[in-house]
Amino acid sequence: MKDNVENIQSIWLSREDSKIIEIIDQRFLPHQLIIEQLKTWKDSERAIREMHVRGAPLIGVTAAYGMYLACLEAKAHSNKDAFFLDVANGLKASRPTAVNLAWAVDRQLALINTLKNADEIITASLSLAKKISDEEIENCAKIGQYGLDLLQPLIAKKKGEPLNILTHCNAGWLACVQHGTATAPMYAAHQLGIPIHVWVDETRPRNQGARLTAWELGQAGIPHTVIPDNTGGHLMQHGLVDCCIVGSDRTTRTGDVANKIGTYLKALAAHDNKIPFYVALPGSTFDWEIRDGVKEIPIEERNSKEVKFIQGLYEKNIIKVLVSPPESPAVNFGFDVTPAHLVTRLITERGVCQANEASINELFPEY
Repeated sequence: MKDNVENIQSIWLSREDSKIIEIIDQRFLPHQLIIEQLKTWKDSERAIREMHVRGAPLIGVTAAYGMYLACLEAKAHSNKDAFFLDVANGLKASRPTAVNLAWAVDRQLALINTLKNADEIITASLSLAKKISDEEIENCAKIGQYGLDLLQPLIAKKKGEPLNILTHCNAGWLACVQHGTATAPMYAAHQLGIPIHVWVDETRPRNQGARLTAWELGQAGIPHTVIPDNTGGHLMQHGLVDCCIVGSDRTTRTGDVANKIGTYLKALAAHDNKIPFYVALPGSTFDWEIRDGVKEIPIEERNSKEVKFIQGLYEKNIIKVLVSPPESPAVNFGFDVTPAHLVTRLITERGVCQANEASINELFPEY
């Protein structure tokens, strides 16, 4: 796998059966690589809700394929319009924060509503799901190149020493079908032989950094170090971080960024230490309908068991261990919002811009 890490996808159409979608079940990484088959739209909904898949672009692609699977099931329903609407609402409700989810579902629903013939609907829906997937792959590749260009002045200052990048959660190819968003510039630099080192936040409570980002970077041969979530500020104070790059699950038209819980704190530490804080995202992650991220972005609250228990490998078995007193309550917000003034630049497939409405509109004038 190490030699082909850039060619791997986290979701694909089964080569044996075009009525089956296959995914990497990310709950078991890095200790087990398990391929799961999605055969119904409910399978897609469950995979999104239970985080078999996660990351805004991948969630969107999974939902797009979920709508295609619903098209295969539609013949069994007398009221197809009501069925597709129920499916769309069910998929949208599975993870409320990532805007790519509703974006992909609405694209499919709009297409389906223009067609009448069942076979035509199936063919068109599959084609659109593939197109959405291909678009996100291409967008992430472009983010990698624009991100690398943005990093060049920092790279030059290092005079051959590794560029130290801090990232939070997982915004790699696992989260984005291929290439990743935050990791795309890292892969681009590494492929050119530019020395980099990545500080990987563990990202409690589900440890997507320690489990997924560290695994990805290891597969690619990129030097990295896993750190507790509360270590980043110390590293920044002591000059051990040159920049931060994170992804986004929803970004407002004014530049406020919702990302995995804990991102806001890293942005504050970076701002205090005058360290660039970059956010990498495709255009599909912008929410063009809202302006105030803190007030308007819905923040998913997940099961408190994810906080109280931790998962890991013990004697060849993946187990969960209780870390807090059984009777202690816990709260589990999935995301937080980093205000635009703490974001140094946004890296998109159309280029780099400031985190404000005017600059974003220069890249995306149609919105």
